[in-house]
Amino acid sequence: MAHSKIFFGLCFSMLLLGLVRAQLSTNFYATTCPKALSTIRTAVLKAVVKEHRMGASLLRLHFHDCFVNGCDASVLLDDTSSFTGEKTAGPNANSLRGYDVIDTIKSQLESICPGVVSCADILAVAARDSVVALSGPSWTVQLGRRDSTTASLSAANSDLPSPLMDLSDLITSFSNKGFTAKEMVALSGSHTIGQARCLMFRNRVYNETSLDSTLATSLKSNCPDTGSDDSLSSLDATTPVTFDNSYFKNLVNNKGLLHSDQQLFSGGTTDSQVKTYSINYATFYADFASAMVKMGSISPLTGSDGQIRTNCAKVN
Repeated sequence: MAHSKIFFGLCFSMLLLGLVRAQLSTNFYATTCPKALSTIRTAVLKAVVKEHRMGASLLRLHFHDCFVNGCDASVLLDDTSSFTGEKTAGPNANSLRGYDVIDTIKSQLESICPGVVSCADILAVAARDSVVALSGPSWTVQLGRRDSTTASLSAANSDLPSPLMDLSDLITSFSNKGFTAKEMVALSGSHTIGQARCLMFRNRVYNETSLDSTLATSLKSNCPDTGSDDSLSSLDATTPVTFDNSYFKNLVNNKGLLHSDQQLFSGGTTDSQVKTYSINYATFYADFASAMVKMGSISPLTGSDGQIRTNCAKVN
């Protein structure tokens, strides 16, 4: 009996101290909005069938949300008189897209269960469903995130890894968010889909010797040494709209589009991991899925923190 009193006393003390926090769960909307996941999945599939690239864009939205003050949908907020949002940050401006798809999903969910499903959870589920739609792995998305009431331009500019980074900086950038170098390599595999702007790989094409010469010649036709900054090329030239392990095969053959991509296979500590993934797609899939679950759990707002935004672009 004494032990029970001590246990409950400790639990009560922890509650008072705010140390017991609501946790994310797999069945968060089971009773409050049972059609939430199927609604998101249907909308994502429709959007990806209409434009395959949208799958990569929705995956990237979730990543750019979570790396800036946690997975709280802050990336979706428009600027207001009290804060400058993240949409115009260097890594996001003229680059992030898919906001309209998220808005469509949110509108559909508001019509069937108003004020229940957060924008942050929509981003997390849409990322998973996008990968699945492009033949990639699935994972169980933890749910119960709530939405932020503010955003941070400065954090977006400082916390998101750059495509110009060397390996050591990439490892540090991901380590700052709690990821190992192995998890960083796995998450980088998201570049097996999507496209990048000429501005982001021009220097690699014209000045780096570690790029396959045939690919370099091909890229130059679409990315001149001046101008055409927004001209797009596939991150994975082999299978650009299929989520597979071709990205890693490309790296082994010096066909990484971005400087940061090829840094993963450049005589450094991550070479062996890249080789493993290039040979065994199942290992990559498993590691990617695990890393995505971990990423989706970065500093979520839960319980009574934050809010459930009615419109993802603005605070209630």
